[in-house]
Amino acid sequence: MPSSVDVRELPLFPLPEVVLFPGRPLPLHIFEYRYRMMINTILETDRRFGVLMFNPQTGSLVRVGCCAEVLQVQRLPDDRMDILTLGQQRFRVLDYVREKPFRVGLVEWIEDEPATSSDDLQSWVRQVTTLLQDVVRLSGKLMERDAELPEQLPTTPVELSYWVASHFHGAPQEQQALLEMVSTERRLCREAEILESTRKHLAARTALKDLFTEIS
Repeated sequence: MPSSVDVRELPLFPLPEVVLFPGRPLPLHIFEYRYRMMINTILETDRRFGVLMFNPQTGSLVRVGCCAEVLQVQRLPDDRMDILTLGQQRFRVLDYVREKPFRVGLVEWIEDEPATSSDDLQSWVRQVTTLLQDVVRLSGKLMERDAELPEQLPTTPVELSYWVASHFHGAPQEQQALLEMVSTERRLCREAEILESTRKHLAARTALKDLFTEIS
């Protein structure tokens, strides 16, 4: 059972098929009255709220999300606003405190378990980084444009695992599964599997493209 120190009330913001990760930016356009009220409320306190993925097909809301901190606010007509947030800690919803005017949950913070071996973690970091480079290179070749990884990739295993997961665009269920993992090593391992599959797919498409180019 989590201690009271690890539990707090947190306003919650459901987003359709969007998964926020720690350390990643999330710009939002706030227009619904209840969420305008929510943002105005948190701006008077610690500027934090929870982002939870919402499935519009099933109407279901996940229980594990990521806390977002409001960094910038641009107010627009009719009290609408554009905000820039940054992902902070992950959390698990234990219960709902209230539903109106906006949902508030009782949440506990989630951290990754300590790694059993730093050497194993660094090995996964090297493997994932190599696969990333290959995927970016093959993607660029396929689209006939220069494509490079950012010069400053995250250097710690956990930060890299979040960065990679945040770039699996179009796969919210996979992203949610990665967010919920409490092992950095398992997260990097799963990302290596996904990147390896993507690399093989891109390599096959690139070879096929090269073949048709030679024929023509």
